[in-house]
Amino acid sequence: MKKIVLTLVFASAMTTLSAQTETKKTTENDYNKWSIELAGGVNKTQRPMTAGYFTSTPSPYVADLGVRYMFNNKFGLKADFGYNSFEGKNNSVDFDTKYYRADIQAVANLGRIMNFETWTNTLGLLGHAGFGLAQLEDQNSALKDRMGNFMAGVTGQIKLSNRIALTGDFTTILNASQDAAFDAASIPGSRGFSGILFNGTVGVTVYLGKNEKHADWVIDNGNEIDELKKQIADIETSMLDTDKDGVADYLDQEPNTISGVMVDTKGKSIDLNNNNVPDELESYLLKTYGSNTDKSAILSNNELIRNLINGGYVATYFDFNKSTPTNVSTEGTDFILTYLRNNPTASVDIIGHADELGRSEYNDKLSTARANSVKNVLVKANVDASRLNVVAAGEDTSVEKDSDAARKLVRRVTFRVK
Repeated sequence: MKKIVLTLVFASAMTTLSAQTETKKTTENDYNKWSIELAGGVNKTQRPMTAGYFTSTPSPYVADLGVRYMFNNKFGLKADFGYNSFEGKNNSVDFDTKYYRADIQAVANLGRIMNFETWTNTLGLLGHAGFGLAQLEDQNSALKDRMGNFMAGVTGQIKLSNRIALTGDFTTILNASQDAAFDAASIPGSRGFSGILFNGTVGVTVYLGKNEKHADWVIDNGNEIDELKKQIADIETSMLDTDKDGVADYLDQEPNTISGVMVDTKGKSIDLNNNNVPDELESYLLKTYGSNTDKSAILSNNELIRNLINGGYVATYFDFNKSTPTNVSTEGTDFILTYLRNNPTASVDIIGHADELGRSEYNDKLSTARANSVKNVLVKANVDASRLNVVAAGEDTSVEKDSDAARKLVRRVTFRVK
């Protein structure tokens, strides 16, 4: 019966894998901060206007150009330049004036402050306010009225891509020390914040920088979402059934059960005679390859063992970017060692594999190092080096590259008996 156990040692190596932890370094500056804003639209003057002078509602034209810098994903500054045109319409007395301004404004990302990300990833909202200088010019005279201004507004955003967003903005401008009316036909008596102008524009924002996202769309949650994702990933991992016995890993007391054998509710293979061989498999092997009076026939059936080895069922596994076998996956090497001792004329190819992460040239070297690591163990166990041939298989592309669990299966060394 001990010889039966020997033929089954390989099974534990087939599904016993160690966890790999890959840490992605992130910094607070993993997003772009600069953007350029271009917009155009309509306006409406409120006061001061001379009696009999008025514009249409709304009135063209408005043009805005801004450059914005975000300190983080919630607050920033922008410098912007604006142009307004005012003309008499309908029954108004004719006039033609132009309004130029330059402002520095503080910007608040209201979408992030109000957690828009909880219900949308494409809509945003900015608030902005600041001070600047302006000049009103009459196209029919030499009038040039310089003034200060205060402006505030809100900008809606629609994210088209990580580089472009559409915008819609409504802004109120208050002018201080405005001497002339917007129509340039009179001089009001008050010079405080008497001038009121409304602008409505649509435009586009272009995000600059080498990073994937701009601060407008980066979620700052104190790593809460990252931690939640990790918890979900941990739950998903615990629900895996690595040995495919129908019992999730977190409940499985025997996580390396041989595939296909019956297990109890705790994931343990049924072994009523306590010989460490599942009863179902023991019965099949004895019926197929031996008899109750000749159990040694199983081991003597070298063709069976040879097929198991060459089929890749005997393997030694490695952690990510390592060439030293994991502590719990040495059974594969032990099995090959026993086979070579029992078959002194046999030789074996030791085939190293790597996953697809990293450069192919590096993975070729890593697969060679893994194969040599197993070869050194066998040589130290007094197996003649001439019986051992190292083969570098390089990257194994047979599994899903983006799956951590799948990549673990191909970080291994397999064997081929010759």
